[in-house]
Amino acid sequence: MSRLHAKQLRLLIAIEESGSLLGAADKVGLTQPGASKALRELEQTFQVELFERTNRGLIPNEAGKCVLRFARLIQADINNLRFELDAIASGAGGRVAIGTIMGAVPLLTDVISDLLQQQPRMTVEVVEDTSETLLDLVDRGRLDAAICRSSVSRNPDIYESLFIKDEALSVIANVDHPAMGAKSVELTELQDSRWVVYRAHMPMRRLLEREFHEAQLNFPLHLVETTSTLTTLSLLSRNIDLVALVSDDVANYFCRHHLVDALPLRLKSRSEPYELVMRKGAKRSPTLNLLLESLNKVQGNGPTRGMLNPQDLGAATPSR
Repeated sequence: MSRLHAKQLRLLIAIEESGSLLGAADKVGLTQPGASKALRELEQTFQVELFERTNRGLIPNEAGKCVLRFARLIQADINNLRFELDAIASGAGGRVAIGTIMGAVPLLTDVISDLLQQQPRMTVEVVEDTSETLLDLVDRGRLDAAICRSSVSRNPDIYESLFIKDEALSVIANVDHPAMGAKSVELTELQDSRWVVYRAHMPMRRLLEREFHEAQLNFPLHLVETTSTLTTLSLLSRNIDLVALVSDDVANYFCRHHLVDALPLRLKSRSEPYELVMRKGAKRSPTLNLLLESLNKVQGNGPTRGMLNPQDLGAATPSR
């Protein structure tokens, strides 16, 4: 610890972002010789080279990627320290950064609304994306936690996670879609529709592909791929031939506001449940504990299995 300096870690991150020592030196306020010396001292401290010198610039090797991951976590922790100290000084409620997949957006919206009623001066950052992207942001310390699926990770055992709820799915479309109003709809009737879907390899996309495969149908070729709730809604509201697979919670929210409607299509497959996911061993801030309390409150009428105890999270069993 006595040989590590914050500027060295900032330089390390800047090198990865810029790909060159000169660009990194400008970012952290060093001369190029000074940056070269700082990198050399850092590599001597760890007794390993951290970057490959190529004609494309400096590329982090495996050791460099490891050190960079921890450097970003240290940077995130220092940023969180600054936010919490500012909050203490101002009497504000602090800050929390939370990620969510599309299907959990309505739930998280209710949670944040409750949280802000309790802590009106709290700052909340919400990132909506795929589980894969959210887990990367959790890894890098950019998010305190995420509501997503840790099963998409190659190393799910590096997380602490707690079950939130099972996810039921619906197929939604414009209220003027030709199949709207039918008593029932078969998947074959939607084969020629243009689908709004997640990117390949995501759980909900895999589920839809499985549905088409089991029905012995070719999966549609002409897709619109997005992770955005707003984009999905906007596309469906403007195009009567589009259909989308979303969680029941998202479908119910859209349908309640008469923005789209659900098609009477029964799916055979079940979606994976989603969880609250954190870095294993990460210290939970008071603001994150407050968010967990609001999550418990919002889910108060749900099954006991979905209830979350902030004190229990550290002892949670890693998810599948």
